[in-house]
Amino acid sequence: MASVFDKPSVWRRMAPWFHGFDGPLAFAVFILACAGMLTMYSSGFDHGTRFEDHGRNMLIAASIMFVVAQIPPQRLMALAVPLYMVGVALLIAVAIFGITKKGARRWINIGITIQPSEILKIAMPLMLAWWFQKREGQLRPLDFVVAGLLLAVPVGLIMKQPDLGTSLLVLAAGLAVIFFAGMSWKLVIPVVALGAIGLALIVAFEPALCADGVRWPVLHAYQQQRICTLLDPTRDPLGKGFHIIQGMIAIGSGGLTGMGFMKGTQTHLEFIPERTTDFIFAAYSEEFGLIGTLFLIVAFIFLILRGLAIALDAPTLFSRLLAGSVTMIFFTYAFVNMGMVSGILPVVGVPLPFISYGGTAMVTLGLAVGILMAISNSKRLVQS
Repeated sequence: MASVFDKPSVWRRMAPWFHGFDGPLAFAVFILACAGMLTMYSSGFDHGTRFEDHGRNMLIAASIMFVVAQIPPQRLMALAVPLYMVGVALLIAVAIFGITKKGARRWINIGITIQPSEILKIAMPLMLAWWFQKREGQLRPLDFVVAGLLLAVPVGLIMKQPDLGTSLLVLAAGLAVIFFAGMSWKLVIPVVALGAIGLALIVAFEPALCADGVRWPVLHAYQQQRICTLLDPTRDPLGKGFHIIQGMIAIGSGGLTGMGFMKGTQTHLEFIPERTTDFIFAAYSEEFGLIGTLFLIVAFIFLILRGLAIALDAPTLFSRLLAGSVTMIFFTYAFVNMGMVSGILPVVGVPLPFISYGGTAMVTLGLAVGILMAISNSKRLVQS
């Protein structure tokens, strides 16, 4: 018989830390991380330490996920307002005296160089979820107007940098919270209809709208060029249209089963631009084909469905809105990246979750998964 003074094993001491882990969610992330490592090994074969750095970034993201998964949603809620205010203040500081690289002012040096817009990917849904939680049971139309203003300020500052990709992700995360909070379909349908009509007009009058010297209102010149290039990549096949053309060639050359691991010609002959970052989906599709692509899409769908299931079962309005919005971040990342590489969306510089190289994006994804884990754990604690 063991003595009452015997020390528990290491596993018994560590077990409570793992009780907060959602098995299906962790499985989906693990599958995507394995696909990312496999693809990075092939596409980054001549990019120095890209494979090792990608693995390091994943370990950092996993550590952040592990820590955040232990934090109760109530404590996350307490961080909403200060994190949002710090993020907006940093965006204003970037606009005034930020660092400019490649024509965009997106960074600021505060001892280390950071990109404050990344903070808003998580701070924005936290803030809006906090706002609607405080008004639970007494929501009025004015509350949705205030939420729209809270969203418009950081999105406008990010677009001014300019950074269309990040502004799109922050906008999607914020709109998801507003929609899940109960925004009427009567407001959604007209906006979608206007967008569809605008797109149809652009396609119909593309030659005139994309002619040299024609400037569109609101959009920056490079954003206008991306839309025009999407409509007709052959307009500049060796310049603006090169990314889209090479991405579609790589995806098409993969066929049904792919060319095989480490055998992608477009990848290894360096025809695919940014093949370890924004266009890594093209490298993956070339080597693993339609079957591999469907497997990847199914993994993302499973991740998204599990996130929505966690949102539906969350014990508080704040948790439900936050989980739903974080899940839509994964959807937006995956849909926009696959869409731009496939030539159905403009190139906006959005990475493919857990697949693309990038430290900041990986940390953000780890934080997002940790939030879902924490909310899932809070549901189990309430039920017990």
